Amino acid sequence: MTPVELRDALGANGWLDEAIVRIRKDPAAIGGLFPAAGRRCGRGSVAPGWTADEAARALMLVEAPAEAETLYRYGDADEKRAVLRAMPLLSGRDEMVSVLHDALRTNDTRLVAAALGPCATVLDAAAWRQGVLKCVFMGIPLAAVHGLRERADAGLADMLRAFAREREAAGREVPADARELLDQLGA
Repeated sequence: MTPVELRDALGANGWLDEAIVRIRKDPAAIGGLFPAAGRRCGRGSVAPGWTADEAARALMLVEAPAEAETLYRYGDADEKRAVLRAMPLLSGRDEMVSVLHDALRTNDTRLVAAALGPCATVLDAAAWRQGVLKCVFMGIPLAAVHGLRERADAGLADMLRAFAREREAAGREVPADARELLDQLGA
């Protein structure tokens, strides 16, 4: 979604309007405003795949993209997810690869899925493949992986094939979407 679409989805919100004005004047003000978005804007769904607090935080980050990494590092899980969701809207996102790597090291399925959303285009092939395999391992539907069909390659097929062999040897099921991807990759 674009910032305009997110703003439209949120509807009228005087607190958010005021917060954005404050951030434009002083980007560091986002540090105190970012955590308040859930209380001030709500947490309900406002658009497909977006909650009100995520949309509000994304709009704040558009005004202060240089603060994104700090907000991610010190934020709670909801704040971290909002940073990841906002990344495609931000300038300088290539410098935030370390944030994606951090999210992919977590055991929070929401963060892993968000890290493999549209912002994952900045990940190199090896990190992206590891992220996809982690999704399969954690039970995150592969539908959450942005550009999966376009980026899937022989290296990913090899990794998934090895994973499938281990699962089968242990008498465990291979997730259907992983099996389907293996079939599509001819593996």
